[in-house]
Amino acid sequence: MDGKNWLKVVIFLCLFAVSTGREFKVKAKNKHHAAIYNHTLATILVEYASAVYVSDLTELFAWTCSRCNGLTKGFQILELIVDVQRCLQAFVGVAQDLNAIVIAFRGTQESSLQNWIEDLYWKQLDISYPGMKDAMVHHGFYSAYHNTSLRPGVLTAVKSAKEFYGNIPIIVTGHSMGGAMAAFCGLDLTVHLGCQNVSVMTFGQPRIGNAAFVSYYRERVPNTIRVTNRHDIVPHLPPYYQYFPHKTYRHFPREVWLYDLGFGSLVFTVEKVCDNSGEDPSCSRSVEGNSVKDHVRYFGVKLSCDISAGCRIVMGNGLASYRTTDKDGNVIFSRNMSSSVLRMNVGSSEEGKSL
Repeated sequence: MDGKNWLKVVIFLCLFAVSTGREFKVKAKNKHHAAIYNHTLATILVEYASAVYVSDLTELFAWTCSRCNGLTKGFQILELIVDVQRCLQAFVGVAQDLNAIVIAFRGTQESSLQNWIEDLYWKQLDISYPGMKDAMVHHGFYSAYHNTSLRPGVLTAVKSAKEFYGNIPIIVTGHSMGGAMAAFCGLDLTVHLGCQNVSVMTFGQPRIGNAAFVSYYRERVPNTIRVTNRHDIVPHLPPYYQYFPHKTYRHFPREVWLYDLGFGSLVFTVEKVCDNSGEDPSCSRSVEGNSVKDHVRYFGVKLSCDISAGCRIVMGNGLASYRTTDKDGNVIFSRNMSSSVLRMNVGSSEEGKSL
């Protein structure tokens, strides 16, 4: 092997050595608990965040869709909520391998993504977060969770699941706007349902509130991970204005930034665990957020709908016995807990899984 090739090998081994750790334990530098990132769990949860985009509700509810055969195989949906009026979708179910309740929220439809991004950039519509002085949040994201059929459907399913399965962990996930709703849901479960074992992991999530809200959130849902990908545009929105610290929106910690390292054919993905500020300047903020392509694929998994024609949904007659419809035409599919074939390991529920 000549000197040039040896140099490539040495460089590759050095790069590999500093970035092979897939599970990171990072101690907080302040009073706040630092979330622990688990690569394996991230690759599982991104598949849930992908599956919730499926528009064939029959396949999704039965967990037989093409996106349901990977690391999430064997998952059972307990409740599938479709807010037809606002083009929103979420599910609550149980994962035996994770020994947890999993909640996933769908993000923005790809056909409207560009308009949604433009609105995020130019329109920051604030409302006060109830019960927290000076906390301001994005009106659209807050309303998408709190003022639609998703919240009552999710809370009802979680209450029933906890009564049936006991105090097993709850993991909330979502991509894009679904990540924003996942964060509000995690906070809601902690504050209003009194759940003590809630974890949140989102992908390509936008900023959702100001510094006062971030402080409130991180104290109540410390086990939160936000995964960002390369030059994904959405985590940069709404824009961060460092000269207006009280007004500008901020991210809560902990970010894990995926980026490429190497050159030529020696390029591989690094998962950088960022500091506990939520706005680490050496992570995704260190690059320009200008890519929609980086937004719709994480860990090689597609995070968008297969059907781009608006809010089209498909469902067969087999779902009729599970279906209820409200006066606005929104649909909920519910499975009787007693018919569930999954039995969870309640005895070890206190620990859960590190994010």
